[in-house]
Parts: sequence; structure tokens; C-alpha cells
Amino acid sequence: MPKTTSATGSAIAVSVVVPTCGRMDLLDRCLDALTRQTLPAGSYEVIVVDDEPNHNTLHLVAGWRARTLDRGPRLVYLPNSAEHGQHGPAAARNLGWRAAQAPIVAFTDDDGVPSPSWLAQGLAAFGEEVDVLCGLVDKPPLAGPFAAQPRPAQRQGQGGDSVAAPEVCVTNCFCRKHVLQALQGFDERFEQSCHGDADLHFRLLGMGARIVSALDAVVVQPVPPMPWGASLAHTRRAVFDALLYKKHPQLYCEKIGAIPPLEYYLATAALAVALGALLAGAGVMATVAGLAWLGLTARLCAQRLRGGSASPGARAGAHSPGTRSPNTVLHVLDMIVTSALIPPLAVFWRLVGAVRYRVRFT
Repeated sequence: MPKTTSATGSAIAVSVVVPTCGRMDLLDRCLDALTRQTLPAGSYEVIVVDDEPNHNTLHLVAGWRARTLDRGPRLVYLPNSAEHGQHGPAAARNLGWRAAQAPIVAFTDDDGVPSPSWLAQGLAAFGEEVDVLCGLVDKPPLAGPFAAQPRPAQRQGQGGDSVAAPEVCVTNCFCRKHVLQALQGFDERFEQSCHGDADLHFRLLGMGARIVSALDAVVVQPVPPMPWGASLAHTRRAVFDALLYKKHPQLYCEKIGAIPPLEYYLATAALAVALGALLAGAGVMATVAGLAWLGLTARLCAQRLRGGSASPGARAGAHSPGTRSPNTVLHVLDMIVTSALIPPLAVFWRLVGAVRYRVRFT
């Protein structure tokens, strides 16, 4: 496939798309890494898509363009304004890859820090028969009272289990532009990148795309400390799990798992019965149901404290065995409170997703 020639006469081999949304310090760090690539500067371009257009981001990109004019890549700023419709990472990436000049498009995030050889290693492994290449995403934890548990430098499935085919993680992904055109880009209904990644992966599998991995093409994405109760917000992802299941029922079952969180339904039902019986004056029934709810909640809390739960909502904020939170009291309190609230919230959002997308997902 011929390469696009830039105004300076250099062949642009790869276009890097970076969606951003008001995170100036992170974008500045990302651009610093992207302008220090070992790949010749004339061989790539960087397209920053601002999903929250403002002068500060524009001036930041312009500043990097001015500082690297003689030694850096082509830098482009694209505002994802109201005239483009949808917002979110998927919409920003669609705007970016459609403006790309190169036949290969590389994606990363504004909180990612590509290694100096990221582009060079990615292109070196991108053979003629390859449609999509997935690099390695290293997620070291940052210090804090709710720091995420250390994660190995490998990709895992949405349910936490390794999958047979390389998982597509758009934080570190190279894709042929004509493949993106055939797929019509990213599904902009997915507000979370994790669901967008899975949807892209499943659609690539459906079209028989050749997907390979390159462990030497590394992007570091530090995991910031989690605020207190952050796992409660993660339960809302179940809404988009429903959409993902509706689009890809078979692959969802194979790679993520279609078994509903039975313990969540049991805990929610026990809580509802306990409250209903209490209001009705049925003390014995309220006590029995309350004890059942307490036991299920304690079991979930213990699983999360051990880091042994496979549930995305329960797993959020859990520490792996042998690690200790910098503030054990706050950590345990967070686990206790959120373990009581996660099951009813998770069931609620699953029902919302089932109704919104008209799919049996309960």
C-alpha cells in the first residue's frame, strides 16, 4: 500500500490519533513522549482530537508544534465541536482517523505514555498480511489511599481471563485505515472505552481480520488512585454490557460470560424482602431476610478484600493478595460500604440496559 507524502516530501507511514478532554497535564506528557519517538519525524503525524474544545488545548498543541517544528512530527489539532454531533472517546477517534493521511492509524489515549520505540516497534511488526496490531499496555499503580492493585503488563479479557486471540485495546492499537472504513469506525453509542474496545474486537473477529500482537510496542498508562467509593460508579457499565451483548451475543458469552451475577440478585432480593417485611411488621421474616442479606454482603466484601472476585464492579478497588492499602482503615470501610451498595446498583443498571436496548440481559 503506498504511503502518503507530506508537504515536506517525507512519506507518512502512520498517523497517531489522541483523543483528549480537558486533561492538559496528561496531554502534555503524552505529546512529550510522542515527539521523542525513534521513528523519523517525517514518517508520522499526531492528530489531537479535543472532545472539549478550548483555547488552552489548542495553545498547548500549537506550543508543541512551534517547539518541534524542525525535529518533530506533523501536529494537528481537531476540535470535536457540536457540529460533529456525538462526543466521547469513540466519536473523537472517528474524527481523528478519518482525517489521517497515513494508511496505518495508531491509537493511544492522552493519559498514555508511549515508549520511545513504540511506533518503530509497531510498524516493524506490522506485516503486509496484518490488519490490526495490538501493543502492550503497562499499567503501573500510582500511590494513594485507594491505589489500584499492580497489574501485569499483559492484556486480559473483559471478565479478567486471558483470551485466545489478542485483545484489542485502543490505548495501544495499530489498524489499517481501510479496515476502519470497512467497519465504519467505532460505535459512538459506547461511552466507555472498555466497551468500545470489546465491540471493535468482536467486529474485527466477525470480518476475519488478521490480528497480531507486538509486546515490544509499549504504552505506559499509570493508574491513578481511586477516590473513595469509585467502584459504585463502575456499576453503570452494565448498561453498555447490555448493548455489547445485543450486538455480539455469541462472542459475549464466549469471551466475557453470559452468566448473570446470581449473588447480586440474591442479595438484592434479600434486601427488598427484609425492607418489605419490616414495613409490614413481619419481624421474623425481616430478621431472616436481613441475615441472608448480611451474609451475602459479608461474603462479597471478603472476596473483594482478598481480590478474588471476578465481577468488574466488585473487582474495582480490590487489592491483590499480599498487598496492603496505604490506609487500611479507609480501604476496609470503602469495601464494606460499597459491597452493600454494589449488588442493587448493578441489578438496577442491568435492568436499565435491558430496557434501553430491548434485549434480555438480566
